[in-house]
Amino acid sequence: MNYHKHFTHIHPDAQLGENVEIGPYTFIDKNVVIGDGTWIGPNVTIFEGARIGQNVKIFPGAVISGIPQDLKFQGEETTAEIGDYTTIREYVTINRGTSYAQKTVVGRHCLIMAYVHIAHDCILGDHVILANDVGLSGHVEIGDWAILEGKVGVQQFIKIGMHSFIAGASLVRKNVPPYVKAAREPLSYAGVNSIGLQRREFSPEQIQHIQDIYRILYVRGYNLTRAVELIEEEVIPSPEREHILQFIRNADLGIMKGFRQINGTNVNEG
Repeated sequence: MNYHKHFTHIHPDAQLGENVEIGPYTFIDKNVVIGDGTWIGPNVTIFEGARIGQNVKIFPGAVISGIPQDLKFQGEETTAEIGDYTTIREYVTINRGTSYAQKTVVGRHCLIMAYVHIAHDCILGDHVILANDVGLSGHVEIGDWAILEGKVGVQQFIKIGMHSFIAGASLVRKNVPPYVKAAREPLSYAGVNSIGLQRREFSPEQIQHIQDIYRILYVRGYNLTRAVELIEEEVIPSPEREHILQFIRNADLGIMKGFRQINGTNVNEG
């Protein structure tokens, strides 16, 4: 372990792995676990309950595992977990969980850019990117490979599906299904995230299959119940179809609408 002992506070009960590097003026509390090879820059604050994986990078000013900004929190023992190979940039705040979920989780290989706030009980999958100044309210769930551009704000209890893309400065008040692009105000369907899927080596046939599903869901003008029935009847079963249908079934707050469903104009099906 490499750290500046004269300018850094590390609680004797903290558990640090091998080859951990800690910059000056960093504070590490009791009941903290940090994995091998992790780099923690100067002026970082890591409170109790933090569980940080291997080869994580945490930049100056970040605050990890602060108590929730939830008036119902009663000091219960909870955690904030960060997966291996994730990067946490400057001044990110990640609050630990409450009794609701017991933990806040950021997955593996994520990039959390500067000034992001991740509130209590949020669950992020792997390879998630949150650009600068994104704000997640409590209990938000984000699937693998999702990307949120800068200044996106997400309402509490919202679910955002895997491989989705949300345009900058959007306000997310409804659940966003997998594989889509979401934009405009109010937030609405802006096509399938075909570029992102191509980068992740989805085949043209898989992307076309996903587009067929979303044409039924968002373009043809059906209500949600009828659209789901038609997807089950007309679309060949596949993992992508099941991901989409399962997401809709579990979307307690409903899913976002299509732009055409909001104001009668056409949507981009790309």
